[in-house]
This record gives sequence, C-alpha cells and structure tokens, in this order.
Amino acid sequence: MDRYFGFKENGTSYRKEIIAGLTTFLSMAYILFVNPSILGDAGMDVGAVFTATALAAALGTLIMGLLANYPIALAPGMGLNAFFAYSVVLGMGIDWQVALFGVFMSGLIFILITLVGVRELIINAIPAELKYAAAAGIGLFIAFIGLKNAGIVVPSEATAVELGIIHAPTTLLAIFGLVITVILMVRGVRGGIFYGMILTSLAGVITGVIEMPDGIIGAVPSLAPTFGQAFAIDWSSVFTVQLLIVILTFLFVDFFDTAGTLYAVANQAGFVKDNKLPRANKALLADSSATSIGAILGTSTTTAYIESSSGVAAGGRTGFASVVTALLFIVALFFSPLLAVVTDQVTAPALIIVGILMASSLGLIDWKKLEIAVPAFLTVVTMPLTYSIATGIAIGFILYPVTMICKGKGKDVHPIMYVLFFVFLAYFVFLSE
Repeated sequence: MDRYFGFKENGTSYRKEIIAGLTTFLSMAYILFVNPSILGDAGMDVGAVFTATALAAALGTLIMGLLANYPIALAPGMGLNAFFAYSVVLGMGIDWQVALFGVFMSGLIFILITLVGVRELIINAIPAELKYAAAAGIGLFIAFIGLKNAGIVVPSEATAVELGIIHAPTTLLAIFGLVITVILMVRGVRGGIFYGMILTSLAGVITGVIEMPDGIIGAVPSLAPTFGQAFAIDWSSVFTVQLLIVILTFLFVDFFDTAGTLYAVANQAGFVKDNKLPRANKALLADSSATSIGAILGTSTTTAYIESSSGVAAGGRTGFASVVTALLFIVALFFSPLLAVVTDQVTAPALIIVGILMASSLGLIDWKKLEIAVPAFLTVVTMPLTYSIATGIAIGFILYPVTMICKGKGKDVHPIMYVLFFVFLAYFVFLSE
C-alpha cells in the first residue's frame, strides 16, 4: 500500500495520511447538509440528495486518490449547487431532472477536453480577470442567499430588499451561528464551518428554535427519487439554446474552479515543478468523471474542494489521505437523522462564510484598466442582483470583447471569446422571446 501511494518518496506515513484525511473531511463535511438544503429548494428530495452528495463525494475522492494519487477531496461544489437550484431550476424554469442532464453533459465534455488535451487552449482563451470576477460574483451570490435564509435580508416593495426582523428567534440563531463560525475561522480552527453548524444546531435545540431530532444514527435515505432521473426527461427540452448555456456555465465554472483548486493545493504540497502540475490530466479526469457520476446519482456538479488544503497542512501528501476522506463520507451516510436539525438558519452562516472566501478574488482584478474593470464589475454585481450566475457570466463575456476592441486591443482577445460573445448574445435574445 505504501509503495503504491509512494509514502517514502513523499516523506509521509499512515498516521500522517489518516490525520490529513480526517482533517479534510471535517473541513468540508458541511456540504452533506448544505447541499440537500439548497437542492431541496429546487424541489428535489432532501434525503435522496443527502445520499447522492455523500456517494458522489466518496466516489469522486476515491477516484482522485487512486488514479491521480493526490490528497484532494471532491464533493458537490458550492456555487454550482446554487446555480443549479436558483438560476437554472427556479430562475429559468428548467426541470431539475433536465438540469441534472445538463450537469451530466458538462462532465462528459470535461472528460473529452481532458482526453484530447485542449485544456491549456481553453484556459488561455478566457482572460484571468473574468475567471476572478466569476468566482467573486458567485461568492456574493452565495452570501446573499445565506443572508436571505438567515432572515437578515428580506424582500421590500419600496427598496427591493431591506433589513429583516433581527430579534426574530430564527434570525438570532443564524446571527449566533455566523458569529461563532467567524470566531472559529479567525482562530484558524480546521473544520470551523462544520463545527459552527454543530454548535448552532445545538443552540437551536437547547433554545427550542429547532426541534430535537429522532436520533443521530439511522438508515441510509433511499436514492430512488433522484437516481437516474437525469435521463427520465422530455428529450425535446434538451435541444435548446437555454440548456446549451446552462451546460456551458456548468462546464466553465467547474473547469476553472477545479484547475485553480488543483494548482493551489498541489503547490502547497510542493508538487508543482517549473509551473507544471504532475498527473494533471489524471486529476482533471477524476474530477470530470465525478461530475457525470454525481449527476446520475442525483446531485449538482462534483468538483475539487479547496478545503483539501487543510489536510495538506496536516501532513497529507498522497492519495491515501483521499481514500480516508472517501471512507468517512461513506460512514456519514448513516447520520441522515441530523438533517432535521440543520435548518436554513444553521446553513446560512456557512453560505455567508464561503461567499466571503470566494469574494477574495476581487483583489486580483486590475481595477485601473476600464476595459477590464467594466466587464469584471458587471459580472460580479449582476449575479446577486439578477439572482443568476449565468446572467453575470454572459454579461461579462459579451462586454469583454467590446471594451477590448474599443481600447484598440481586439487582437489580444482569443478567437474563442468572440465565439462565446455570439453564443451568450443569442442567450439574451432567446430570453427576450
């Protein structure tokens, strides 16, 4: 076992890898409860999504560990699940089954891109500023959802939104959870988001805001309501410009989120040599395969988690740490009764904190250059204001070639960006019909 994973070459041991795997799991275990909450808003069965989330995370992480030998864990991605539920299903009116098919197709395209080796071409085609803007915009969108679920931000006929009733018991619980989670994160506690959810749930039960669960350990929820539903669809709804945009958005966000996460975690572990990532294709293949598998199981896009860096910090250097994390996700399947205590107010702090972390990419944008600042800013701001990640990305991709041409830099824009300009322009024309 140690020879297969290369313990000696990587200066690690079983003990280090097990601790790293456990650390990574605790850092990202919040997704087991947040993902069902978000996809449940799209009309999906919460119990089935819980099972699909755990299985997708376990299988994806296991493939990453065994195939690419990296201490990187995968699970349904934050931001992509919000896009799935709020933009695609609730915003565009697409059935969640069709949306799952869109996720499945984005995974297949990702696999094809990886196998034919055009990864670098696509990465270089889209400017870094738009990638940063998309990440930050998704962060603001997620944080806005968290503030809404907490009751801190509520609808208003006069001003669109306004401050909610802060002294409402459920809102106070969410604020308590946010404060506790912030303290844990600032103090550098690994798994701070997960522990924050536990403490918030306990506080809710003690104060009577949340009902006591029937138990802690229970039977694994049936996967039947979501398994294979990606193909139980009206196929006439597949061949539309609208679904094409959905698939491209799933692919775009997953592709660059994964590439960024892989590079960041691998660099932290000391794997990157001469700006090159060893076994990059295997890692990307693991991620793309997990996306399609997750769609079949019944969850939104499965992707690499930046929380894996906590496991690397704990000493993880091989895929054995990922195997440990995967096994822990399997064990977590038996803790489904806890879904009853993980209410919107409990998950809201997690959404807000993740949003804050994603918004940090705003600092990487060159705001002094208007040809960059304009499309970047409108990408960021329109996501939460239109309640649509796809709309924000579309606006950015349309405006970027325009501002660059006006600046006299049209030749610096990759031809692929001009193609996407017309694709996203058709998206808005289609929406107006």
